[in-house]
Amino acid sequence: MSLGPTIIERLARARADLRMGVPVVLTADGRAAMIAAVETLSPDRLIALRRLGTPELAITARRSETLKARAYDTDLARIALPDDAELSWLRAVADPADDLKAPMKGPLRSLRDGPADLHRAALQLVKSAHLLPAAVILPIPHALSLAADGNLTLIALAEAGPELLRASPLHAVASARLPMTASQAGRVHVFRPEDGGEDHYAIEIGRPDRSAPVLARLHSACFTGDVLGSLKCDCGPQLRAALARMGSEGAGVLLYLNQEGRGIGLANKLRAYSLQDQGFDTVEANHRLGFEDDERDFRLGSGILRKLGFSAVRLMTNNPRKISMMQANGIDVTERVPLTVGQTDQNAAYLATKVAKSGHLT
Repeated sequence: MSLGPTIIERLARARADLRMGVPVVLTADGRAAMIAAVETLSPDRLIALRRLGTPELAITARRSETLKARAYDTDLARIALPDDAELSWLRAVADPADDLKAPMKGPLRSLRDGPADLHRAALQLVKSAHLLPAAVILPIPHALSLAADGNLTLIALAEAGPELLRASPLHAVASARLPMTASQAGRVHVFRPEDGGEDHYAIEIGRPDRSAPVLARLHSACFTGDVLGSLKCDCGPQLRAALARMGSEGAGVLLYLNQEGRGIGLANKLRAYSLQDQGFDTVEANHRLGFEDDERDFRLGSGILRKLGFSAVRLMTNNPRKISMMQANGIDVTERVPLTVGQTDQNAAYLATKVAKSGHLT
């Protein structure tokens, strides 16, 4: 076995590089491109990229809708960089924070010739690094030499493509007994994905019977709601109500998935909050940032349940997408248990948007 990194490990390295502003190299079918995240790119590295060729900008179709740029590739737009474009221009295109102050960033010239697979993979990587979904793409002729000369991470799309789409396998890391307010008989399990992502947690209440449907809740981490008691969402009350219900019934399992901000990360979630203060709803804010309504992967929950020995659940949720994802991944949902708590004057519009635009039930 080689001591060198596997494709999963190289993808994890690529995400870390992008978060630090270091470019990575992607290859496919004899083509290659150097990519860098707009959010973390430095002025000096932008100058260095320009010296090597003519960079392009990749943004998602969601972001291009706001900017009135043509998305010829359906799910993304490839934008030609003006000759005088500096990093401030790139950031203004990528970040909607000042869209209302400076609405005119164009005209933006969209490119349509040639394949967009490397651009698409670049946006997938940047998204998975919890950065703004915008990347500088520089087509290059000599991938191996440039990667070696700059000690850059090299990723072959043929290897990486399947890994970017599949749910990363989870492995149990540790577990311990934890008496809680909800139950003296509590136990916490930590699961770690192979792809280097955040750990996820399972909290067992009592001793659930593996042969019967277990009362279960898939709860996405919400620092602002769960920890700070934010009134902008209902996450904190839902978390506490779910644990209390499990405690009163004597058994249950709560999966605490580290998918903050519907999977876009805390920094982008706070960017969305700022857009909401400008009058946009939750979905509109996500779209202006370049994200979909919901970027979470609920396959993680079904994987953890199977690891714990459960095959059927009574699912505490108002989100039908969680039910369908459980069913599609081998977990039978025998009952939906509504969870309607925590409405405030501050989150009434947010809850209404979840019903109207995300299909949530009441």
